[in-house]
Amino acid sequence: MLEQLKTYFGFDRFLPLQEEIIAKVLAGRDTLVLMPTGGGKSLCYQLPALRFKGLTLVVSPLIALMKDQVDGLRANGIPAGLLNSTLSSKEASLVQDQARQGKLKILYVAPERLALSGFQRFLQSLEVSLIAIDEAHCISEWGHDFRPDYRNLKSLRRDFPGAPVIALTATATEPVREDIVNQLGLDKPEIFISSFNRPNLTYTIQPKTETLGALLHLLEKHKDGSAIVYRFSRKATEETALELSERGFSALPYHAGLERDLRRETQEKFIRDQVQIVVATIAFGMGIDKPDVRLVVHYDLPKTVEGYYQETGRAGRDGLPSDCVLFYSYGDRSKQEYFISQIEDDDERDKAHTKLEQILAFCDLQTCRRAYLMEYLGESWPKTDCGGCDICLLPREEFDATEIAQKVLSTAIRTGERFGVNYLVDVLRGAANKAVRNRGHHELPVFGISRDVDSDELKEMVRSLVTNGLLVQQGTSFPTLAVSAQGRRFLNGREQLTLTRPKHAAPVHQAATSERETAYDTRLFDELAALRLEIASDREVPAYQIFGNKTLQQMAFHMPRNEVEFSKISGVGYAKLRDFSEPFLKVITEYMEANGQSAAVGPVPVTAPKKRVRGISMSIRETKDLVAQGLSFEEVAERRGISETTIRSHLERFIQEGGQVDLGHLMPPEEKRVKIEAAFKEMGEARLTPVRDALGDDYTWDELAVVRMEMRQRESQGEPVA
Repeated sequence: MLEQLKTYFGFDRFLPLQEEIIAKVLAGRDTLVLMPTGGGKSLCYQLPALRFKGLTLVVSPLIALMKDQVDGLRANGIPAGLLNSTLSSKEASLVQDQARQGKLKILYVAPERLALSGFQRFLQSLEVSLIAIDEAHCISEWGHDFRPDYRNLKSLRRDFPGAPVIALTATATEPVREDIVNQLGLDKPEIFISSFNRPNLTYTIQPKTETLGALLHLLEKHKDGSAIVYRFSRKATEETALELSERGFSALPYHAGLERDLRRETQEKFIRDQVQIVVATIAFGMGIDKPDVRLVVHYDLPKTVEGYYQETGRAGRDGLPSDCVLFYSYGDRSKQEYFISQIEDDDERDKAHTKLEQILAFCDLQTCRRAYLMEYLGESWPKTDCGGCDICLLPREEFDATEIAQKVLSTAIRTGERFGVNYLVDVLRGAANKAVRNRGHHELPVFGISRDVDSDELKEMVRSLVTNGLLVQQGTSFPTLAVSAQGRRFLNGREQLTLTRPKHAAPVHQAATSERETAYDTRLFDELAALRLEIASDREVPAYQIFGNKTLQQMAFHMPRNEVEFSKISGVGYAKLRDFSEPFLKVITEYMEANGQSAAVGPVPVTAPKKRVRGISMSIRETKDLVAQGLSFEEVAERRGISETTIRSHLERFIQEGGQVDLGHLMPPEEKRVKIEAAFKEMGEARLTPVRDALGDDYTWDELAVVRMEMRQRESQGEPVA
């Protein structure tokens, strides 16, 4: 097994539980595998497929993921195919013929096909040795993503009684696990539950104030990586994507209301790094096996804890540090409550209410968020400090909350305990609006007693009082706040109340990853990444299917000098050694020589002084040559099939390394140029955003970037920038 693991997948060792699971599958046992995203679930059936005589049938609801998996398997030299609605009848017939002739080892199929009698006859013509059910939680009505088509899967056990079944999922509570076993008819299955902990992810809750600005700050921090932003509605996805695009980010919307071809095109662009950010409803992501998503943002409250865990799980699948940020306000509850109130079935409505309370509890925590997630998923978590959530990373301090709590509770009582948080805050802050005046509450003694406290702080205080049991929420669609028996004892007994709060309000989730540096040569990594993108573009596959970031990092650290050393890099199997060793070794050798290193010596220290003369990748040179011919960013991007943002970054890289290119045809009018230069001189050249904010929307991001590049070119030539 280890030999085949290295030969086909390029890995020297198994991840936790993989070897044990594969051994049970090869022994013909039914298995249920619960393993977090990025834990290596797919390998648990892909490797056994190579050992079995017949075909491995994989049922997956995720069309994009099917194609991704099949492309990846083929790149590793494993014959694989798929059957779903994206294929023409001619293409589907060809795949079926290959399967019948034994030319495929793995065949991915969509679950809805199992109900078709013609497809069932086709399956009967195959020698099926193993059945894999991916996203197995979809079979359970208790799960967060129930799909009726999955109920047809029982027929596979009937039609292929001799083939073991492996069911796999990243999220399943105890009731869902039992349902999976029963619905699939698994025979005394071996159940493997890997740790749900994703140590490379940092979980953060941020208040929903100036949310767009906070989002821009996050995206600026992760400008070199991919990001997913989840929104509650289709309209919101389009609005946010437009706002980001207008501010110079490469962003597209994604939701179920878009045409299927457009959705597929958006996914392809995201997977191939032609667009950096997708703003989406939860319709997006399950089929995305992109390993290098560095940021997942929930702009709105998720519906369930399972959904939140699943969606954040799309970050950092390559094991590298990534951020998961949720923007939360107390008012998010009412939006969810409204939709829940539309559910006609009483049981379903009660389930939805329970799920909502659980995600609200997660947001209101004053203790470790990772611990809550782990325990919710049935995994004990004895640690008190995970080192990877805002609660554990941000120092907290105790404060005397007695007085402010008394004011909030008194206001709730004086106004009749029939209003929600926003109304209470209006009364506390002395907002004499029509609603307050009509009820005469502007004449209450509590009116305006907290004028000096920010409204968001008051809302946070209300949340804390609910969490600590002094206030209770009543009603569903429009919840009101009442003082509990505990709250009345607190008021009447003049008790003291001590709560905790962050010592400072800065968003510290950034610190979680900034110090997790790995000791590889980042400049060489960039060169290897540029080569990877070229090869991927030629083959029309995502870049990570050539090599993942971790593999490139190892190359940039160990700097292999020949095929033998290259083959020892994790992620380099036989097929990739054969196909890619020559161009990657060439880039490494040229880089070492350009930096004054003999190819016979070890890796360049990361602290080595930068040299201006070095190899610039072919991709960057091609961009520079097209710009030098007088083409615009848009024309170069169209000709090269990559985004304008990437074109801009290529030019910036070229100039940063001492290159010179004529930018005259890209420059804004002289009057604008002078003002932009003046703004950069005043504010510094590090970031575009402050300059854009100062100058306004009349100035485009491209105009700012081109002027900054021209200034840097003049500076590198020793010319005055003024």
